Amino acid sequence: MVVTQRRGRRIMMTDAERDTYLAKQRTCRVATVSADGRPHIGALWFAWDGTSLWLYSITRSLRWSQLRQDPKIAVVVDDGVEYGELRGVELSGEAAFVGEAPRTGEACPELDLPERLFAAKYFGMDVMPHDGRHAWLRLTPEAITSWDFRKLANPA
Repeated sequence: MVVTQRRGRRIMMTDAERDTYLAKQRTCRVATVSADGRPHIGALWFAWDGTSLWLYSITRSLRWSQLRQDPKIAVVVDDGVEYGELRGVELSGEAAFVGEAPRTGEACPELDLPERLFAAKYFGMDVMPHDGRHAWLRLTPEAITSWDFRKLANPA
């Protein structure tokens, strides 16, 4: 069950706006936490399938090892330069490891859609190339918050 956004309803994106936004944006910032509670934030590429955010992470990264210890994760995708242009989405929940790690292309039906979306978005290809260093994390968010400050100037 996704937690419903309570504050900022005036600037909240609709589901369709959010889906379009996440499909077009290229980089997200991923926050994980160490065993002693210290946060770690890093940039990643991602794919959004309308339900889950798919993160393609290096398996030897600090992010990967922290998520193995504690799967809690928060992700922000945002853009805008001037105040009235700011918009974004924050998703949080627990990361799930999907497929083999590192990913070599072994058959995994659950990865068919995210790999097609990712390959098209970042490589302009129909098939996902595998480098033997990355693997998939799935975030099916427990909470989603969005904002689009452009709505302040142009109320719908």
